[in-house]
Amino acid sequence: MRLPADIPVLEIGGSHVSAALVDPVTGLMRAGTHRRITLAPQGDAREIVDRVARCAALLPTAASDWGIALPGPFDYAAGVAWYHGVGKFDALYGMDLGRALRVALGERMTAAAFVNDAHAFLLGEAAVGAAAGHRRAVGITLGTGVGSAVLRDGRLVCSGPHVPPEGRVDLLGVDGGPLEDTVSSRAVVRRFTALSGPKAAAAVTGVRDVAEQARAGSGPARAALDETFEALGRALGPWIIGFGTSVLVVGGSITGAWDLIAEPFTRGLRSAGPAPPEVRRAANPRDAALIGAALAGRVPACGHLRPP
Repeated sequence: MRLPADIPVLEIGGSHVSAALVDPVTGLMRAGTHRRITLAPQGDAREIVDRVARCAALLPTAASDWGIALPGPFDYAAGVAWYHGVGKFDALYGMDLGRALRVALGERMTAAAFVNDAHAFLLGEAAVGAAAGHRRAVGITLGTGVGSAVLRDGRLVCSGPHVPPEGRVDLLGVDGGPLEDTVSSRAVVRRFTALSGPKAAAAVTGVRDVAEQARAGSGPARAALDETFEALGRALGPWIIGFGTSVLVVGGSITGAWDLIAEPFTRGLRSAGPAPPEVRRAANPRDAALIGAALAGRVPACGHLRPP
């Protein structure tokens, strides 16, 4: 009996692209196949496509269908990029990225199926990670913004009475404003600056720096993190509890401060009502989106995420 071929996958982030082979039987990444190179998010279109294709070409694979995870705004069904004013990939606006990559890779890429990176993250965690065995799961990724995905019985949920618009928590509000004005890397730095003053904040560029200050005993740093992530819990709590979520999986670069953010985040969830879900840090933070990308094409995407 001929075994199914490994699935080549890509994850395109704001500053990097990763590639790997995923075993379709076990759902696990093949050991030794992970590749990663840097990207310049403000580079020109040719440079970005060439870097992605260069990373893909590092994999030992012949003609294959590929799964590709990447952030929105993007038309995942058509493979067309709609990035504009989001701090990355503006040069790709309106590009048929699927076609561009097929041209760049030639016979190595017979087809490309795209999936939102936050969706791929939760699909990967549901397959072999922290959400495995849960019928109703929610995943969020914390970084420059807040990504999210909702799963019911292994399928992405895009709408419903207890689901944010398009399944996107970044479209929610908190404390009278957009969620990401309060919960994002830039928002944490802004809050720390307001509490500590510009002199103390001069060397702080992101959440990692604020976390280091908090661990060193800075009251303003700890307060900035507490306020931010308790607010996130309050914003997410009502619909997560209403959806009947049994596990909430958290990933993204900000989870490097998990020792500082887990407690206020959980406290915020509990303030929204009884029986909050179990909160887990991602079991496969590096690999989950790549593993989930192998399911692209088999799980319908949520919306096109094209900006107005």
